[in-house]
Amino acid sequence: MPSENIETSLHQRDQVTCPALFLTAPASNQGKTTITAALARHYSKLGKTVRVFKTGPDYLDPLILAQASGNPVEQLDIWMAGEAYCQERLFLAAKEADLILVEGAMGMFDGEPSSADLAACFGIPMAIVMDVKGMAQTAAAIANGLATFREDITIAGLIANRCGSERHAQLIRDALPETVPLLAALKRDEEVTLPERHLGLVQAEEVTQELEQRFDAAVDWLCQSDDKGLLSLPEPVVFSAPDHSYEASVVEPILSGKTIAVAKDIAFSFIYQANLDALERLGAKVCFFSPLHDSRLPQCDAVWLPGGYPELHAHKLAENTSIQTELSAFFETGKPILAECGGMLYCFESLTDLEQNTLPMLGILQGQGAMRGKRGCQGMQTADCPQGAIRAHAHHRSRSANTPEPVGYGRRQRHPAPGEPIYQVKGLTASYLHFFFPSNLTAIAAIFSER
Repeated sequence: MPSENIETSLHQRDQVTCPALFLTAPASNQGKTTITAALARHYSKLGKTVRVFKTGPDYLDPLILAQASGNPVEQLDIWMAGEAYCQERLFLAAKEADLILVEGAMGMFDGEPSSADLAACFGIPMAIVMDVKGMAQTAAAIANGLATFREDITIAGLIANRCGSERHAQLIRDALPETVPLLAALKRDEEVTLPERHLGLVQAEEVTQELEQRFDAAVDWLCQSDDKGLLSLPEPVVFSAPDHSYEASVVEPILSGKTIAVAKDIAFSFIYQANLDALERLGAKVCFFSPLHDSRLPQCDAVWLPGGYPELHAHKLAENTSIQTELSAFFETGKPILAECGGMLYCFESLTDLEQNTLPMLGILQGQGAMRGKRGCQGMQTADCPQGAIRAHAHHRSRSANTPEPVGYGRRQRHPAPGEPIYQVKGLTASYLHFFFPSNLTAIAAIFSER
């Protein structure tokens, strides 16, 4: 949508109401994504337009939630994108949706900002998802403690996940205060559990049909609860337009006439839709290619190698020497390449996978990458690039060695130690950091412009 139309659309009506629910939990691995996906599919099957958002930096959950809801899923994070950006995304979604669902990250009060901060900022009621296996009245005590920890949040109720029996559910129900109703008691059912691997959930495109079966089973799972709080739409929330449209703020198509080729396949898929939208807002044309399957690089002015799972496909990447030759030749021209995390591992001279096989990679960046099991790094960082500061995050379980001198480092949110190194060689910018492009469009435009 052109910027002037977005500005007009925002202020034709400064407020809009839409039912909304924020799915949170006392910790990770409580079943938030499974339940959010089940709710999205349930209401979609009823003919409702469901828009789902995911808090914080996450690539895998949104793909699953998009398949469940039938609509794109966007990230919401006040630190990464700013309050006005988040406000605009919610407002525009509310104008078209019958229901907005937001899935939180980690525990309810974890992080700065936390899920609770985001919910409080926009007045979205929170449903607490809790794995209640091995406890009963204690689950009620924990839920009540979460509900009363802060006065600026609204609690819709508790979703008791992995409940053993109706008696188990009744013990929890009886112990809850009236202010925290039991919205659902969901039985233990492995048929609805989403498949996982070492960095999180398996990518949706790898298990599309299996996910469809699990979504259908999950809808039945929801409907089997004796508590029906989740089977009726939550109360409407008032969403307001920001004073100034983020999208309309892009006043100059700095990348006009440029084509950016983006690696996209099951090895490279950690791509925010917001990043693609940002490139297009800057005037660029975006096309895609597969380092796994393609032999030629599309005609382009710049390349983006995003993160993903190159370690799971290292043999095939090493065997595709045609695309390696194309990318190496492109690098030698000095044209821009952005390589993030898995994309950087692909740029190294070699990559050692989880089975300790060492395979040759592109070799356009000095160094070697190696997987290291469960140890790794994660967290929010500001990427202090020569082109400007870009909000970003790290999430990897690999290490690198014999790399060149970095041009900068990530700046951690709360720790003084340097974050992830940032390398620039010829036109290549490489780091373990995943950049959130909308946080600094000017810096992103400079990275994708020839130096």
